[in-house]
Amino acid sequence: MSLDNAALTVYGDSISGNCLKIKFVADRLGLPYEWIETSVMKRQTRTSEFLAMNPAGQVPLAVFADHGPLAQSNAIILHLAWGSDLIPDDAFERALMFQWLFWEQYSHEPAVAVLRFHKHYLSKPDIDPTLVTKSEAVLTLMDNHLKDRAYFVGTRLSLADVALVAYTRFAHEAELDLKRWPQVHAWVRRVEDDLKIEHAGG
Repeated sequence: MSLDNAALTVYGDSISGNCLKIKFVADRLGLPYEWIETSVMKRQTRTSEFLAMNPAGQVPLAVFADHGPLAQSNAIILHLAWGSDLIPDDAFERALMFQWLFWEQYSHEPAVAVLRFHKHYLSKPDIDPTLVTKSEAVLTLMDNHLKDRAYFVGTRLSLADVALVAYTRFAHEAELDLKRWPQVHAWVRRVEDDLKIEHAGG
């Protein structure tokens, strides 16, 4: 897939792992795009102009010159990456990739990303302890899966890794020390190197 200059505009908040997924995939595939910083904290997703493009009032939002707006981070990265090496050729491995994409949004993001947001950005004094427990369980599941493999699906980087690394690499901002999960810690560094992005630390 190729995009002409200015064919893609991304409305994204740079503190959001969901938004950074779009940047990671577009940069990895060499796809040109215009990034428009859109702050959730400043309620820039609640303006009438933004809501006209995405009534859900959420980022990321990708606007394609030929098709219009597309929301939901994993839908966007699937569209960008279709036909690339980020999507497995094998049908069952492709299904496994979808499995992890769904799990990331249903189980991982509501735990790790929410805990990070409450601690790092809202500085909440009282955190629901079940949120910490859920986040630790998510990382334990990932660590167990990675004990005998370098990537989540197959033997190379896929969208499953991109989606899962987006918030995992910021686990330290949720006060989760990834050194407690050594397989995950090594995998995060591996994926960051594959994507040629700066190590997030922690």
